[in-house]
Amino acid sequence: MKEFFKKVFNFALVIIFLAVVLFFYTYTKNIGPHVKIAGQIIRVEVADIPESQAQGLSARQDHLAGGEGMLFVFDAPGRYGFWMKDMNFPIDIIWLGEDMKVVYIVADADPTSYPAVFSPDTDAKYVLEVPAGFSRTNNLKVGDKVDIAY
Repeated sequence: MKEFFKKVFNFALVIIFLAVVLFFYTYTKNIGPHVKIAGQIIRVEVADIPESQAQGLSARQDHLAGGEGMLFVFDAPGRYGFWMKDMNFPIDIIWLGEDMKVVYIVADADPTSYPAVFSPDTDAKYVLEVPAGFSRTNNLKVGDKVDIAY
């Protein structure tokens, strides 16, 4: 009898594990474009054409909510510079290499820093803008792995 309950218990654990995996797979599949970074899932607007890249988050009145960001996708790796022109709130700017690792971080970039230009010291293919404080709160560091789905 004890062996029967052990088998039932093990079967229940397998079912629970599969349900959790299915839930997270379905959740991340249905949230649209997103980035998984520092254990967090960030829903992103994708800026992959010159017009949307030039506009970025400029002139928006509302701060980014937690779990939201903008992902800039470039055709080729480069040392893309960003500034805070016409920004109304601070952000963290995170450059990502072609290998999907963080290569440079500017934490708490403030609108008053304009016309300063923030640029990485190495090539990046993607740039992620997230709410100010994200990098510090999540202990993000150069070399951290990132997953992108867009």
